[in-house]
Amino acid sequence: MVAIRQVPPSSRLREETLLIDVRETGERLAGHIEGTPHIPVGRLQDDLPALISDLDTELVFYCATGSRSKVAAAFATAMGYTDTASMDGGFERWRNEGLDWVSPGQLTDEQAMRYARHITLPGVGARGQERLLSARVAIVGAGGLGSPVALYIAAAGIGTVGIIDDDRVDSTNLQRQVIHSLDHVGQSKTDSARERISALNPDVKVELYPEKLDAANAFRILSGYDVMVDATDNFPTRYLLNDVSLNLRIPVVHASIYRFEGQVSVFDPYQGPCYRCLFPLPPPPEIAASCDAGGVLGVLPGVMGTIQATEALKVVLGLGETLVGRILLYDALAQRTSELRVARNPECPACSDEQNPPELIDYDPSCRPA
Repeated sequence: MVAIRQVPPSSRLREETLLIDVRETGERLAGHIEGTPHIPVGRLQDDLPALISDLDTELVFYCATGSRSKVAAAFATAMGYTDTASMDGGFERWRNEGLDWVSPGQLTDEQAMRYARHITLPGVGARGQERLLSARVAIVGAGGLGSPVALYIAAAGIGTVGIIDDDRVDSTNLQRQVIHSLDHVGQSKTDSARERISALNPDVKVELYPEKLDAANAFRILSGYDVMVDATDNFPTRYLLNDVSLNLRIPVVHASIYRFEGQVSVFDPYQGPCYRCLFPLPPPPEIAASCDAGGVLGVLPGVMGTIQATEALKVVLGLGETLVGRILLYDALAQRTSELRVARNPECPACSDEQNPPELIDYDPSCRPA
């Protein structure tokens, strides 16, 4: 067997040396050396080449006590890496010698296990999960789009989810509104959604607003949220949400669906275009058909709502490139996506003057000012 070089924790490692944690996920949740990538021993063959392609990079592996890290170093050598070592005594010795390490912070043991797949993600980690648990997301509409949004952000651990909807569950909803079930028919959609969310993740606080959102109650309901999700099916509420967003400076994750097509975007107040930059005024009623009138493929809101949930999580985490300034278009029949780039309109009636956000306006169902 090839002799494995042993490196004591207190040795001065070169700046370019890469420390790699080869413990299992549950062990890492008890604490780890900050900044170290995590690849369990069983994943080395698949994940190590993706992490580091330079075979001459110095790699120092660590586990709990220094046994598995020897196996990892030997395996990496067999893969062609020329400079490998094992940390003598592992993480236990590192910690006992008083060297710096980090823990999942305020997460309970149960939360650390529940969100383990988040915590091991680059760019998320324990701090990102704590941010999700402290975040507040409002979902306007508990229907086709709101269903997958609510389920996925709740599963992800968003701490507070607000549900705004004045409707009741109807049997015709069940073809696409997957948060509701047959035994919820006749129940308010907000209560039905809360039951499913609470069963899925008791960490989540659910705030219910079984009322129609309008200019009179919008500030009361939506103030204090970090993100608003537009899961509505009508133009009056979309315009209202846009104007609330500009007043409260809360990003809106928008989606709309019709028959076999959908679109998604993110409107971040004054950082990109707003909804009125694209559509200054609501369309006339004869071209503003709802899902009830035009129909919709049942799975379509699941596709678009899941993308909305993804964008909401990205906004909360400050992760990746959101759809600000872009509209993602989806054609289910062609199974094709495309993208439109959109710019902020310097003459926009709503967002051109940052110091004077628009007054809230209620439109009637025909998209006329009420």
